Amino acid sequence: MNGHDIILIADSGSSKTDWAWLENGREAGGFHTEGFNPYAASTEYIVKSTEPHIPASCSRERVTEVHFYGSGCFDERVPVVAEALTTLFPNATPFVKLDLLGSARALLGRTAGFAAILGTGTNTCLYDGNDITMNIDSLGYLLGDEGSGTHLGKKLLADFIRERLPADTHAAFIAQYPIDKEIIFEQIYSKPLPNRYFAGFTPFLLERLQKGDAFIRELVKSSFRELFTNLVSQYPGYRGLSFNCVGSVGHHFKDPLLEVADEFGMPAGKIIKAPIEGLVEYHSI
Repeated sequence: MNGHDIILIADSGSSKTDWAWLENGREAGGFHTEGFNPYAASTEYIVKSTEPHIPASCSRERVTEVHFYGSGCFDERVPVVAEALTTLFPNATPFVKLDLLGSARALLGRTAGFAAILGTGTNTCLYDGNDITMNIDSLGYLLGDEGSGTHLGKKLLADFIRERLPADTHAAFIAQYPIDKEIIFEQIYSKPLPNRYFAGFTPFLLERLQKGDAFIRELVKSSFRELFTNLVSQYPGYRGLSFNCVGSVGHHFKDPLLEVADEFGMPAGKIIKAPIEGLVEYHSI
């Protein structure tokens, strides 16, 4: 890389993409666009949506590498994104990888270990310092995604509908969400993206947690215990690794999460909200 070249890095989730670029091995700027999953977005759409947001200071002709880490970027869908990046940055070589690899690199750099994503959904892996070596399927929000915002929301709504919430928790919930079983069922069975609907209740859980609500604390920890029982503890030698996690749920619910990690004999590692800063560091080396 010469002094005029630019390396561009992107971390793309289902809702937004964080972009940053390097010049002379140092971060020189960044911008944001909507998120792109190649199972839902075409090459043409990615180009059209991204192009207006690229700052003039990030000269498209000077970009020689684009490292794009995205949800849904499995091998068979990589060309959708790679072709868009080549169109946007004609002199660049595109490297399109899964968001899970991006999270592992952001958390662990070039050190082997365990990495997880805890956001709207869940994902976990073992990482060898360069690539993912083992990944147990999270099964998505219908069958799994334990420990995610979706999983937490499902548990809260189930307890609400079955009238298992303590009186003060129930009153606080109704005050914030004037809904009933029929409204909930309409949202989750008749409308798109029920996973996002479930995850939308995590702010209430966090607020109650901060107010010392013992019932909600146990609900949150029970979700994390399912995460460790069904996913984390199934990785060989997991107790000899630290628990490293990226994502809004891991970040905001860090204390009960690490309490459960300790219950399972796994020491705390790095917990960060978003991968882009760690990815800049990884690609700066």
